[in-house]
Amino acid sequence: MTPDEWQAHVTREAAKEIGKWLEARGRLDRPIASLRLADLDAMASLAISRFVVLASHKIRDAPGQHEDLENLLMG
Repeated sequence: MTPDEWQAHVTREAAKEIGKWLEARGRLDRPIASLRLADLDAMASLAISRFVVLASHKIRDAPGQHEDLENLLMG
């Protein structure tokens, strides 16, 4: 998977998690302007969490081949 393909994949996965969160709270049809800061924080946390999981799997599956992700996640 190319870096661009992986980025698109991660973006889709994060969007799915946000959609699940909104759907579970009955807010999928609400305009974003009607969401509270806490809602936006929760959605951001979900997106970041999904990125961390996917990046961790990528590092695990190909150790030493993704220095940029390792540096980002491991400091």
